[in-house]
Amino acid sequence: MAFKPANNIQDLQYFGEFGGVNPSISDSSTYTFLSAKTMFDTFEGNADGCYLYSRHSTPSNLYLGQALAAMEGTETANVTASGMGAITSVLMQLCGAGEHIVSSRTIYGGTYAFLKNFTPRFNIETSFVDITKLDVVEAAITPKTKVLYCESVSNPLLEVADIVGLSKLAKKHNLKLVVDNTFSPLSISPAQLGADVVIHSLTKFINGSSDTVGGVICGSQEFIDDLRNVNDGACMLLGATMDSLRAASILKNLRTLHIRMQQHSLNGQYLAENFEKAGLKTVYPGLVSHPSHHLFTSMMNKKYGFGGMLTLDVGSLEKANALMELMQKQNLGYLAVSLGFYKTLFSAPGSSTSSEIPVEEQKAMGLTDGLIRFSIGLDADIERTYTMMKACMKELKILD
Repeated sequence: MAFKPANNIQDLQYFGEFGGVNPSISDSSTYTFLSAKTMFDTFEGNADGCYLYSRHSTPSNLYLGQALAAMEGTETANVTASGMGAITSVLMQLCGAGEHIVSSRTIYGGTYAFLKNFTPRFNIETSFVDITKLDVVEAAITPKTKVLYCESVSNPLLEVADIVGLSKLAKKHNLKLVVDNTFSPLSISPAQLGADVVIHSLTKFINGSSDTVGGVICGSQEFIDDLRNVNDGACMLLGATMDSLRAASILKNLRTLHIRMQQHSLNGQYLAENFEKAGLKTVYPGLVSHPSHHLFTSMMNKKYGFGGMLTLDVGSLEKANALMELMQKQNLGYLAVSLGFYKTLFSAPGSSTSSEIPVEEQKAMGLTDGLIRFSIGLDADIERTYTMMKACMKELKILD
């Protein structure tokens, strides 16, 4: 039977402390015990249902983690204070001094900076490869490699990872496949395709209202227990703890994710098709011209489309900046980083979200100066939006 992530979220039903339709928020940093032995057992990880200290876990955080694990079809999940809190905790848990990571070369700039500049301090090295070429990925694996890391749909170039193929490589070489699924929640379910760990920045589509940051790690019970271990767990010891109030807020927004993703994808598909017809260099996984269109189609939960992210190359940074400023002036969206908001957001990633990547490496991976990354909003009249965007482009001589 086909995996249906939204059904799994729908089937979760909670009752608040006083019978509320939302679970009560646990507004405490520490929790009491009726006996000293229970406190000891909780420190040792042997007291189910007991709470120790909110850096470890809280009822509110566990509710959200349970819902996100259901969405991805994993045994459990642990929420964190940010997407980077999730990414760094996972990689530090899985890798130690002298070990090695093979990563996609096109990833979020913060992740790239962590792997390129920060983990070498701990003698953890990373090889950055073209993740779309499985032979290149396998050639980069060494006896010291512990992790294959990629994004389902990469930031910002929208390259698509062959998660099934990468999973086979990971199993062959006894590695953990870690997939950041931030760009494609519901559309792609990496754990169902063989990923060992699935990460999201909850800040983006899942929360959807650009009012908080958060992250999640979805995986096996054993791995999540390791992350929370009071003696050597990266989530516990690095302290990337989500606040209970934020967890409760994100859980409420998660319930409309399926509706929002359908609209983001509908709008993204419409704009991409029309931009391409107008002669603009457009990248969107829903276009047949996308090199991985058929791969994405083979992996996707079809109801949710190809997502809300697309890129346009308008030729130069000067034109890109002028277009973004004009579109913002026309109330078409915001010149802002991040994604998943109800309004369209646009940025030039080479000088913003991917600025941590050196210019020569940006060029090598095909990240050009004129590239604009769009997070397409929930516009009710996408035809009107396209007409207005096209008028902006004509005014700036980007289109004839």
